[in-house]
Amino acid sequence: MGIDSVVVQSIEFGAPDGPLSAIQGRPTGAGPWPGVVVVHDAVGPSVDLGNHVEMLADYGYLTVAPNLFSRGRVRCLTAIMRALLLTGEGAPVRDVLAAREHLLADPDCNGRTAVVGFCMGGGFALLVAPRGFDVSAPFYPSLRGDYGALLAGACPIVASYGALDPVLIGAGTRLEKALTDNTVPHDIRTYPGVTHGFANVLPGDRLLRVTGLGHDEAATRDAWARIFAFFDTHLTGPDGDG
Repeated sequence: MGIDSVVVQSIEFGAPDGPLSAIQGRPTGAGPWPGVVVVHDAVGPSVDLGNHVEMLADYGYLTVAPNLFSRGRVRCLTAIMRALLLTGEGAPVRDVLAAREHLLADPDCNGRTAVVGFCMGGGFALLVAPRGFDVSAPFYPSLRGDYGALLAGACPIVASYGALDPVLIGAGTRLEKALTDNTVPHDIRTYPGVTHGFANVLPGDRLLRVTGLGHDEAATRDAWARIFAFFDTHLTGPDGDG
């Protein structure tokens, strides 16, 4: 893609419920580029999140990861859980959409956007899939409710789960059925032998690996290969400028 290096920096942008801090990754070289919103898990902004922003920018995507805890962790977690478990609406949904608008307002964005999320963030990646994004790529998304109703009119979705995830047993099958019923293009894979969080490197990961859990490099590599192939088709394909 002609990307020599990337610039990763802390920024702040406006949202309907108040300003948000964020990590932004910008490719160098000639744009414009597709935009990607990355939504963090319940751990919040972390080194792992920054690494994902840098990787996506290195692949040629204008990337932003909003801090959904910007207005206070306890207050924001309450709104987040309400949105994911009950209403499907609220400040965190508006924050993710504001991150998308932030990308679209950048002259280096080509007008096409994707959303990537992990666990809690994966749930939001599904919630906003029918709301203007071109692709959604959730990892082990935590979301309750009627998937069929929630995902009517969704953009193409590429999702990744772990077969040993005790919280999301059968979730991949459930999601695939809902997307098939709604005729949404999709690629859903549940990886054997791995559990929740396999694509993240979190505090305590070295101990988790001793138990056979934690980060799994092979599954992570395959999941990202699928995502980038999906992006090539639905985000940077013939209809895009990337």
